[in-house]
Amino acid sequence: MGVRLAGDFNARPALDGADGPARWTCALVNNMPDAAFCATERQFLGLLNAGSGHETVAVTRYAMAGVPRGERIQDRIAADYRPLDDITSNPPDLLVVTGSNPIETRIEDEPYWSDLHGLLKWGTENVQAMVLSCLSAHAALAVFDGVERTTLPAKCSGVFAQETNPTHPLAAGFYGSVVLPQSRLNTVPAEAVVRAGYAVALQSEEVGWSVVTKTVGQAEVVLVQAHPEYDPSSLVREYVRDVRRYAGRLRDELPCLPADCATGPDWDALCRLHARVIGGERNADLVAAFPFDDICVRAPWPWRGAAQRLYANLLGTIPERSA
Repeated sequence: MGVRLAGDFNARPALDGADGPARWTCALVNNMPDAAFCATERQFLGLLNAGSGHETVAVTRYAMAGVPRGERIQDRIAADYRPLDDITSNPPDLLVVTGSNPIETRIEDEPYWSDLHGLLKWGTENVQAMVLSCLSAHAALAVFDGVERTTLPAKCSGVFAQETNPTHPLAAGFYGSVVLPQSRLNTVPAEAVVRAGYAVALQSEEVGWSVVTKTVGQAEVVLVQAHPEYDPSSLVREYVRDVRRYAGRLRDELPCLPADCATGPDWDALCRLHARVIGGERNADLVAAFPFDDICVRAPWPWRGAAQRLYANLLGTIPERSA
């Protein structure tokens, strides 16, 4: 069946023709900045759609008032999203909270912290499962466990091999090599997460844990430090944004080339460009002439199957609602 967009003010048709009674209800809280807002919605809906199989998941979209917005995304939110306060009137089976652009050193100083803190606490008492992505995962560790994130010396970005825990329900059915993308400026060490009582489903020897779970209150909390929702070109496009800002002297932080974001000659070409830019050729024309769009079209998607399996496993763990 797939995803049906519930609570849509414009009554849009369902994705993939999903109809009939919903097997699950889901609240998607999209906290991403304007530039990534629509892509993030599409990516999470795509995973829910793939993971739901022959069943239907009804998704209602919410936005926090504390996240700064431009006029275009404000209009989009007014048309298709509900205010966060409305979530309490109809608790979903599954609460999905995206990451957000980290602005402050302390997560508690983010402008939307009060809303996010309240949402996380409410979720533990009212929903069966919570998927908390990236910054929201770090927020949950602070709220539930008193574990603070730390800033990395350099951005963690790229596609990394994963170790799967075959005994964990979310890792069921994973075969062969598994990889997931990462893109973050902050981290919480795996040792601290395990000490706090979380079970590791997926982790990387290179960059730490990717997916961990723990029961908090009545909710099964799924913290995702990786980005299984990413499109094949997401990491390349992040690099394009950062290297253009650096070459154009809009920022002085060196851009980070995401590991294994492309393959073959495309990867070799990216490495050569990167070496020139950070080696002293801070030239906006050099970057503007580079064929990023062609590389994005050819970008591989080796994590797609694992991401879809992860969400199928997740939805499969949510019990049937009582009649």
